[in-house]
Amino acid sequence: MDPRSSTVDDVLRRSAARVPARVALRFEDRVWTYAELEAAVSRAGAALAELDVTKGDRVAAYGRNSDAYLIGFLACARAGLIHVPVNYNLVGDDLTYLVDQSGSSAVLADPDLAPRLPEHLSLRQVPLRDAPGSLLERASTGPVPELDVTVDDTDLVQLLYTSGTTSQPKGAMMTHRALLHEYVSCVLALDLDEQDVPLHVMPLYHSAQLHVFLMPALLVGATNHLVEVPEPGDVLERIERGGNTSFFAAPTLWVALSNHPDLPHRDLSSLRKAYYGASIMPVPVLRKLRETLPQLGFYNAFGQSEIAPLATVLRPEDHVEGRLDSAGRPVLFVELRVVDETGADVATGEQGEVVYRSPQLATGYWDKPAETAAAFRDGWFHSGDLVRQDEDGFIYVVDRVKDVINTGGVLVASRDVEDALYTHPGVAEVAVIGVSDPKWIEAITAIVVVQEGTAAGNVTEKSLIAHAREHLSPFKVPKQVHLVTDLPRNASGKLLKRVLRDRFTVPAE
Repeated sequence: MDPRSSTVDDVLRRSAARVPARVALRFEDRVWTYAELEAAVSRAGAALAELDVTKGDRVAAYGRNSDAYLIGFLACARAGLIHVPVNYNLVGDDLTYLVDQSGSSAVLADPDLAPRLPEHLSLRQVPLRDAPGSLLERASTGPVPELDVTVDDTDLVQLLYTSGTTSQPKGAMMTHRALLHEYVSCVLALDLDEQDVPLHVMPLYHSAQLHVFLMPALLVGATNHLVEVPEPGDVLERIERGGNTSFFAAPTLWVALSNHPDLPHRDLSSLRKAYYGASIMPVPVLRKLRETLPQLGFYNAFGQSEIAPLATVLRPEDHVEGRLDSAGRPVLFVELRVVDETGADVATGEQGEVVYRSPQLATGYWDKPAETAAAFRDGWFHSGDLVRQDEDGFIYVVDRVKDVINTGGVLVASRDVEDALYTHPGVAEVAVIGVSDPKWIEAITAIVVVQEGTAAGNVTEKSLIAHAREHLSPFKVPKQVHLVTDLPRNASGKLLKRVLRDRFTVPAE
């Protein structure tokens, strides 16, 4: 092994050598010190080696948050296997696609999810937990083996599938080296340290919770609390009871927390750092949270799967009026530009696509050479995110390039319309899309969830359009509004606008 190599599992190994007796992880009634977790990973790695898999083979992970899920990821890293996290809400063709496209030969699964797995792929299955012979059971006791495998930091460690919010998911090929660079960027930009007691509630199959927060927290030796599935009232109770000092959530969960009746009554004084990201945070919601929780330092973490996934951060001191909608500036190992369709830099303040150079980047998309060539061209990775950049280097996310609405030949960012509608007191959640229209090309359409407890008749299509007219230029006002009970999201909280477009587009006659 190259003595200069540094792998993902070395994160845990080094912390275990430095602070062996410190609590690394709490999940349900189980508590793991750093030394205990380190030993468990080696035992689990040896168990995986018995599956007749070899270095470079793909192993799918189909489970909810648990200590077993984390151990499984680190065990794959230690055994030279490529971990393939799978959204635990996937079923049918969507599930089959990810397992088949990745070429996974084995799967680590929660027992209650295993029956969903496609039988025709002949996967070798190992229960993650709650079953005899599970990975957790085998990792918990017994001798600690030395694995007979050499892993270098240039080896692939994970296929990190894109969320598929606008197209079919692609497997971003992540190396140990890319993730280690990103972990250091996270530690510095997000002020992580060994005194932290983070609460982790978002899905570990998603890159933000695992690679921006949990793994960097293990790197610095923090004490981590892990929750299987987030529920707003339970999250507030856990922070009060557990004395958590930091917490990350997607905007959809922050919206739910901001509206929860328990929020003003819980003692959240231990909480010091609040992180949000994975999708755009509505500015009215952010203002409400900062007023309700003035002791908190808020951080906006922005990026995407292909960059491991952190690219920019808006730090607490930069959360000032006029900049609350910013995604911040690049982190340590990221260089960015904002370019037009030809690849030329746009002027300060103008909209363009953000492109990146970074050692954090994926090496490409698994078995998709055409998509890889399209994204990695001219020496830069092309993100698909439309942004503008101010004179101080702060970027402002306008939209995904594919989500910008062309209405009557004028381009409108859905975020502008959403932020205006969020100022209506009867709006709990809103998504704005473009729907094909013979007159407008795309008609601006708002999909609205009404605030619970709002009197019947107080929120109507007519009243919301009138409210939008008071806050927006005429060409940005929605042509139609639909009231719904909820919005479609994936398990990481990202809004699935393609589902809404399919639902509300009227087929041409």
